[in-house]
Order: sequence, then structure tokens, then C-alpha cells
Amino acid sequence: MIEKDDPNRWKICDKVIETVKEQDIKFIYLQFTDIHGIVKSFEINAKRVEDFLQDGENFDGSSITGYGAIEESDKVAIPDPSTFCIIPWRKQKNVARFFSDIYNPDGSRYEGDPRYILQKAVKKAKQHGYEYFCAPELEFFILEKDTTEKAFSPSDLRGYFDYDPYDINERMRFTFAEYCDAMGIEIEVLHHEVALGQHEIDFKYGPAVETADNTNTIKMIVKTVAAQNSMTATFMPKPFMGINGSGMHVHQSLWKDGTNVFYDDSDKNYISLIMKKWIAGQLNHARAMCAVLSSWPNSYKRLVPGFEAPVYVAWGFRNRSPLIRVPNFGGKSNAARCEVRCPDPAGNPYLQFAVLLATGLDGILSEDIEIPEPTDLNVYHLSTKELLKSGIISLPGSLSEALKEFQSSEFMKEVFGEDPFKNFLYAKLEENDAFRVVVSDWERDRYINRL
Repeated sequence: MIEKDDPNRWKICDKVIETVKEQDIKFIYLQFTDIHGIVKSFEINAKRVEDFLQDGENFDGSSITGYGAIEESDKVAIPDPSTFCIIPWRKQKNVARFFSDIYNPDGSRYEGDPRYILQKAVKKAKQHGYEYFCAPELEFFILEKDTTEKAFSPSDLRGYFDYDPYDINERMRFTFAEYCDAMGIEIEVLHHEVALGQHEIDFKYGPAVETADNTNTIKMIVKTVAAQNSMTATFMPKPFMGINGSGMHVHQSLWKDGTNVFYDDSDKNYISLIMKKWIAGQLNHARAMCAVLSSWPNSYKRLVPGFEAPVYVAWGFRNRSPLIRVPNFGGKSNAARCEVRCPDPAGNPYLQFAVLLATGLDGILSEDIEIPEPTDLNVYHLSTKELLKSGIISLPGSLSEALKEFQSSEFMKEVFGEDPFKNFLYAKLEENDAFRVVVSDWERDRYINRL
């Protein structure tokens, strides 16, 4: 991440300009996301690279979801030179891309830029000496479309960790890895997931903004490779009833002066008081930030018991039913981390990581947030009475419920900023209203003759 006022920026810009000339780059995409997390871009002639690295490129933001009204529509995209990549699937490889920071015409940062919201959270952590590292596990489906029935179906009949070198899905996963490597992303694990046609990509942890950029890049790569093979890749949380949905478990660690402060060798589980307070902060704000971590009406079809998705606001070590899990990291200091399990890959990673960082930091800095006891019971098997006695509450059961929690949270408003908070809320309310008025086939089949 290199911002406009970084003194080292032009050293990187000079290298980019040299690469553009040496590689005969013809066009460059300037990319950013709307409030939902959908990647937007426009293409610029590479001959102008010095100009738009210096001054950015103007665009009309009035039609970008969450970017304000027509009367305040003018925006400026200024490329982050550290995100420059040549796009590897172009045959001549003469097209590149940047992720951009969004500014107002007067040179001030645009408050509604999701990347800026995360950058602000990162800066606050740095003011306290901390650096937040994270690594998401991206799950997704690859689907075939039956043109006669106009229905999607899984592209394979394989299950968890299945291997078949002759299968098109196996070859696509290899192409994902090749393109990620070409774009500077280090893949750690890539495999078939539990459901038919479902896959997972895990990549190396890194600073929050860089990781969010990489998350968006991987989603672009996956969709591109699927399209190249006449298939559709989707990060939709729950595309099919009765089988596992796609989550995005996020592994998190916090560092200070090169040391992982989540580690403590004097603790029986090797986790520090700082990590426990971090977890307490995230649990304290779990219901309020759920609308950001699981931000679509369909997200709540995934967050139900029985499909390896977390429903209850609790934490533990061994089992995967609580919201936050501390994996067995073998007592290695650099590997100490906690894993939050309710985010899904359809959300905006800049906003998701921003609220995770802000809520965890609030747990560390606040004196009022109590650290709950861990539970290693399977929370799904507890009765309502047992849950109440344990003080365990559930996540919202719908986007409507999640948005009410989000709307009433002064802390979420502080993380977003007042106008971006409203932009996100209004965009999600509009999406939820569109969902609520649809009458489904299930309702017709179930009720027309009965009622």
C-alpha cells in the first residue's frame, strides 16, 4: 500500500513507468470497488501513465453504488503504484492494472472509498504501535449452465480433497495458481471443498490493505478462468439448498515491533491477554458488524446450524461451531492467530477487514469489555436453556435483523464515518427490500393449495 503522500511513492512510480515502456503495455485498468465490494474499472491509454500517476483520472461516481449523489459525483482515481500488475491472461500481456485510491476534486480523500475506510482503521492501529495481518480462506463454486433448463449445476461430482488430474476443475485450479503467481500472490493451499463443484483458495497472510487487494484480485482470476472454460464461478454464499455454503474464514494476528503479540509462552494455550481481549472486542460487536461480514440476504441462508457455519457468538479452541476459533498453531510464536468464521466471500473485503480490525482493537483498548470464557462444547448441540445459562447469544438470523443491529451501533458509525455509514446502510436496505418482495417457487409450491 503506497498512498499519494508517501515519500517513497515516486521511486515505485518510476519503476512502473519503466516496466510499462519495456513491456510495451498498451492499456491500464484503474480499479476500485463500490460499497458492495463489486470491482469497478476503466481503461486508460498507457501512454498517459506519468500523468495519471501524478494527478489521477477523473470519473463520474454518481452511478457507483455508495458513491454519493449527482451533485457531488466528480471523483478522482489515483493509482496505488504498489498494486501494478500485468494481466497474465491477455495473450500479448500488454494490459495492466492498478488498484486506486479515490479522491475528491479538491485533493481530499473521498470518505466513501471502502479502501480508505480500511486505511483509516490501519492508521489507528499503527498509532497504538500495532500492525494487523490477516489471511482469508476463499470458498466458491464452479458451475455449469444448462441452456435448455436455464439452471446452474455443479461442474463436478467430487468431494473434499478429491484429486483427478484429468478433471477440468483440477486443471482450472492449476491455472488459478499460475495467474496468482504471475500477479504476485503466493498461494498456500488450493483444493476441492466439501460440496460438489466447490473449491477453496488460501493465500499467504499479509497486511490488511494488501490482503484485501489480493482478495479482489483472486476473485477476478477465478471468475476469468471459469469463463475461459465456459463455466461460471460464484462467490454467492449459499447457491444451493441443503448443502454447504461458501464462507471466508479470516485468520488474524497482531504484531508490534516485529513480534506477534497474540503469542504468550507463559499461557497454557500459548495465547496472550491481548489476543483474548481482541477476541472479546470482536464478540462484543459481533451482531453489529455481521451486516458487513455477511452482507447479502443470501448470506443468512448459509448462517444456519448443521452446515459448518457459525451461528453463535462464542469462542473456543478445538471445534468449529463457535464464531471465533483459536487453531492449534503448535506453540510457534509467529503462527499464533485466531480465526473468525462468519464472513463470506461475497462481501467487500476492505470493509470486512476494517470492522474486524476496529472491533478487535476496541477490545484491547477498552476497559469495559469483559473476556468471556472459551467453550469447546459443540454449540450446535446445546439446548436453548444451556445457551442462556452460558450467556451465548446468536448472530442475526437475517439481513433485516443484522441491519437493525448495524444501524443502532455508534461504533460502526465511527468506523465507517457518518456519510459512508449511511451509504452502506441505504444500499443494503435497498437490496434487502428487493429480496423481501420476491415470491419464490417454494412459497407457491407449499402454500397455493394449502392456504
